Amino acid sequence: MTKLDILAIGVHPDDVELSACGTLLKHIALGYKVGLLDLTRGELGSRGTAETRDIEAEDARKIIGAVVRENLRMADGFFVHNEENTLKIVRAIREYQPEIVLLNAIQDRHPDHGRAAKLSADACFLSGLLKVETVDNQGIKQMHWRPKAVYHYIQDMLSKPDFVVDISPFMEQKMKSILAYKTQFFNPDEAQDGVKTPISGKDFFEYLYAKDRANGRMIQAEFAEAFQTIRPLGVGNLFEVV
Repeated sequence: MTKLDILAIGVHPDDVELSACGTLLKHIALGYKVGLLDLTRGELGSRGTAETRDIEAEDARKIIGAVVRENLRMADGFFVHNEENTLKIVRAIREYQPEIVLLNAIQDRHPDHGRAAKLSADACFLSGLLKVETVDNQGIKQMHWRPKAVYHYIQDMLSKPDFVVDISPFMEQKMKSILAYKTQFFNPDEAQDGVKTPISGKDFFEYLYAKDRANGRMIQAEFAEAFQTIRPLGVGNLFEVV
């Protein structure tokens, strides 16, 4: 078992990199252990293939410094919220025992994002139930485990955040992790070919910088990432809140 401090879940490889990677980089620099869990291989993406996305996801993991990355191979675009898929996530949560889990946006332009958010959030809860039984890859019964906190990173749809995380020193490393997805995004060092998509042009990177700048402005930081939470945040000390 690899015990994690933070598990970041994304329905597509690159979801986490685009919206929460700076936060992961910051916590890794603070000494926390971070892992990634992809629900699908992103096989419906207009550019690249499932195989190239597998390679790119692993390259991104190395850039981030996450200790583990797992793909549950659900059906991109057509996964359903059922017992089978829920238990896949429950097994992963019990395997890694994260204290904090980061999930897809609660509601977003891409229908997969909101559906994955609900599926993953339900799995985080069910993982803590004693009578929900699962076994690991060796057939050994797993112990129940519920994360202390579940947060949703904001993606394409600009929503009001419940909190933002200053990622100013890590913005360029975040962009390097996104550039690992060579078939998906604009790369100034390589010839651009294939289908043109809303995220394949140079202007998309300009948007990413602008979005994180806007998030940072709310707390007087250069760059920040935004999150939402279903339950209220508990604050132990008002002087620790930026």
